[in-house]
Amino acid sequence: MKVGVGLPSTIAGAGGSLVIEWARRVDAAGFSSVAVLDRLAYDSIDPFSALAAAAGVTERVQLATMIAIGPLRNTALLAKQAASVDGLSGGRLVLGMAVGARLDDYETAGVEHRGRGARLSEQLATLRDGDMLGVRADLPLLVGGLTGPAFARMARYADGYAHNGGPPRAFARAAASAHAAWSDLGRPGRPQLWGQGYFALGDEEAGAAYLRDYYAFTGPFAERIAAGNLTSARAVRDFLRGYEEAGCDELILFPTVADLAQLDRLAEALA
Repeated sequence: MKVGVGLPSTIAGAGGSLVIEWARRVDAAGFSSVAVLDRLAYDSIDPFSALAAAAGVTERVQLATMIAIGPLRNTALLAKQAASVDGLSGGRLVLGMAVGARLDDYETAGVEHRGRGARLSEQLATLRDGDMLGVRADLPLLVGGLTGPAFARMARYADGYAHNGGPPRAFARAAASAHAAWSDLGRPGRPQLWGQGYFALGDEEAGAAYLRDYYAFTGPFAERIAAGNLTSARAVRDFLRGYEEAGCDELILFPTVADLAQLDRLAEALA
């Protein structure tokens, strides 16, 4: 299993210089990828802009959206953004997409949230065909979501599945559904499986506060998400072991504290 690191682009106060240095250090430290989250109605950096900045200071890591909310964007704009990041990085983009769970993002964008699944399917079909404003036909695509239609969409259009986080057992259940959808469609091989988790090593309360705020739309469930924050080296190692045993191909660890010391602590935990 490969391990990547998320950029702190959705953490309040994480400016451009920090995001750029973060990406540079992830590349130098030997992680396999840098990834971004996507929010519109939140104090955050646009995911494609963050990855474009990362592309300029990295040489080998993949650049992944985990995930981008496709239906918030016009399809042509989405294609242009993806093709631009892919081109700037020399073909290192992995485009993960889903419908998103937050209605306030749709309200802010002035986009109707009803029918967003069908719109995402149309976007995926267009991107998969290639030649859409420079998007290459073999651009790696991931699809996220936990519903039957989401798994079917993944199997029909994408190269793999992007899970939204949680304990290894939750990932294992979703992975089984992804495999089943893939098999039902008669596709050869198996889907790539990407997972994610959150960490704050040495700054537990600040990390929990961020997660409570970021997931406030879930109500009381935000507290459970905060409780899953990885706050010790042992917790990180156990989490990785569980995901690897569940068949994860690439695990992204997102920071919940925007402090470069977190990268050093993470590297030490994984040494």
